[in-house]
Amino acid sequence: MTLALFDLDNTLLGGDSDHAWGEFLSRHGHVDAEAYRLANDRFYAQYKAGTLDIREFSEFVFAVLARNDRATLEAWREDFLAECIEPLLLPAAVELLERHRAQGHTLVIITATNRFVTERIAARYGVEHLIATEPEQDADGRYTGRLAGTACFQDGKITRLREWMTGNGESLDGAWFYSDSRNDLPLLEAVDNPVAVDPDPVLEDIARARGWPVVSLRG
Repeated sequence: MTLALFDLDNTLLGGDSDHAWGEFLSRHGHVDAEAYRLANDRFYAQYKAGTLDIREFSEFVFAVLARNDRATLEAWREDFLAECIEPLLLPAAVELLERHRAQGHTLVIITATNRFVTERIAARYGVEHLIATEPEQDADGRYTGRLAGTACFQDGKITRLREWMTGNGESLDGAWFYSDSRNDLPLLEAVDNPVAVDPDPVLEDIARARGWPVVSLRG
């Protein structure tokens, strides 16, 4: 079955859920607000510049998960979804997903943002398959603060996707991939149908030079 792959942040969402989660934690006093916001902004700037150390960033984000019990985290996440994510949902993204669903394609959200933040967003969009950066959990299901396996970022997206395809009997034949980010060039180059969505300047230049479609889901 043909894969339709979608980046999440600034592609299906009108913003970045990873950065928004840090802003939410700071705003509500769940972390040291000033220090956390400064670090969160620094990592986000590195992401946009294509220079992010994903392991360092993951450990920064996962430290909050490790310090709190699951019930507390899930309560925060519900508030986060209502306050921060609902306004970022894009009607045009829903329509795009539906067009691929109607063609019988297998829909997959593939994102560098961790599963704890993104699994409920994927469910909100009605997408069953999610490939995300994985925070490690211990035998009791508590987060350890460490990264599990390969981060789903840059070349790591291809690694994680190939692992998923092997387990699900899928292939990249005829696959689509929608993304806004230069960080996703490895996967965009690996599919038959790459699409730049509201792209950053670097990706837009590359997409136009290569004749890839450039689309907007924001208006």
